[in-house]
Amino acid sequence: MAEISIRNVAKQFGDFTALHSVDLTVADQEFMVLLGASGCGKTTLLRIIAGLETPSRGEVWIGGKRVDHLPPRQRGIAMVFQNYAVFPHLTVFENIAFGLRMQKLPRAEVDRRVTRTAELMHIGQLLKRYSGQLSGGQRQRVAVARALAMEPDVILMDEPLSNLDALLRLEMRAELKGVLAESKTTTIYVTHDQVEAMSLADRIAVMDKGRIVQAERPIEVYRNPAARFVGSFIGNPPMNFLPAKKGANGSWRVAGVTFEGPRAEREEIAFAIRPEDLSPSEGGLPAEVRVVEPLGPHVLVTCDVEGHLFRAVLDSDIVLSRGDTVKLAPTPDRIRWFDPETEKSLQHHQ
Repeated sequence: MAEISIRNVAKQFGDFTALHSVDLTVADQEFMVLLGASGCGKTTLLRIIAGLETPSRGEVWIGGKRVDHLPPRQRGIAMVFQNYAVFPHLTVFENIAFGLRMQKLPRAEVDRRVTRTAELMHIGQLLKRYSGQLSGGQRQRVAVARALAMEPDVILMDEPLSNLDALLRLEMRAELKGVLAESKTTTIYVTHDQVEAMSLADRIAVMDKGRIVQAERPIEVYRNPAARFVGSFIGNPPMNFLPAKKGANGSWRVAGVTFEGPRAEREEIAFAIRPEDLSPSEGGLPAEVRVVEPLGPHVLVTCDVEGHLFRAVLDSDIVLSRGDTVKLAPTPDRIRWFDPETEKSLQHHQ
């Protein structure tokens, strides 16, 4: 069992607080993604789990054992970094075998593990090559194979695909998910790429300013963001937000259109809808078209709604031009509402 439990972990660098009392549990064999913008604390948290940083406060448990006082080699973990860190003077075989030889494992066991992980990563035919003879994608496969060969309880990955081109990243993403599921390894994966997070994760922990804002299944994070930050960070294009003023009988007025909404003491809250949850319809929000971007199966329309930027993803058959006025109706059950002061969802877990 390799459940990871992060309990009340904080980290300060002088006067700067990088992490504020973070609590997170990663289940055995779960693929957890830490997602956030640069500087949000995700890599710092990963390094604390790895033992490369010491927490200012809090505890780290792996497999039911407290490890925050242990050096990295005693934590049962392997790491894959953004920089491949493949040794140029060693063959692919020797790169993958490096950690195993450091552990002084028998030769037959080294051979077995290297062959198995190389086949898993589809680099079995490259074992005699040196890193200078490999592409970037092949080097990254070697780095992942080296980590898997250690048969660790936990693999920690820090933006391992960010140096690859878009097509190769897509290919590696699908492969990585399958390989880690097969190896039954608990994985924590750091990225700022929301598409990567959505496609790989069993759960996503969205981080902002040293805190975990929401940790749930990808579809839940996408459909029901717990805070305005989550809605604006996840989604391409991100969620639309408009001010909503209190109307009669618990209704809310948004750009002159009335919607049923949550009960709230405030006179104004924030209305939110994803661009793909809009369609042209009478009675919708009046929007003036600013930019039309055809994107194959759909068209991205950037509009102005009462001075606010507003985007809609519409069917490619719909013909619109700059300066047109269109009424955009949201799918009722996809509307979300946020408190303008706390920026937290007014519906989450109600």
